[in-house]
Parts: sequence; C-alpha cells; structure tokens
Amino acid sequence: MTTLERIVEKVRKLPDEKQAEVLNFVEFLNLRSSGAGEDEDLEWSLFSLAAALKGMESEERPEYTLADLKERYE
Repeated sequence: MTTLERIVEKVRKLPDEKQAEVLNFVEFLNLRSSGAGEDEDLEWSLFSLAAALKGMESEERPEYTLADLKERYE
C-alpha cells in the first residue's frame, strides 16, 4: 500500500470537520513547497492560528467587569 493510499484510507475514517483540517494543512504544505510564501514563519503562524481558532466563531464571549480583575494598574 502506498503512502497516498494509507493517507486516503485514514482520512476517509475522519469526520467531515477533521477532513477539512487535513485539507487545510495539505494546502498549507503545497503553498510552502511552491515557494509562494516568502516568510515561512509567518505562514505557519497564520495557519496554526486559523486551525486553533476554527469553530470558535460561534462561541459566546465572556463579559468581564472591573470587579473580576485580580490586579489593577492605574
């Protein structure tokens, strides 16, 4: 079994959202290997930030007040 066949077999077993993450990573690797990205560190940072925050758009943000602060600098 080739590497590609093994990858396809494993990806098929993943839920759709995880398959989308795999696709995102593959696209990042293609971009990086094509030489299109001059600053690889920046590219990687943007990719990893997007992956880490994926799905959080719909989460509610907590509402903090000044009373929640442990320390306050003025």
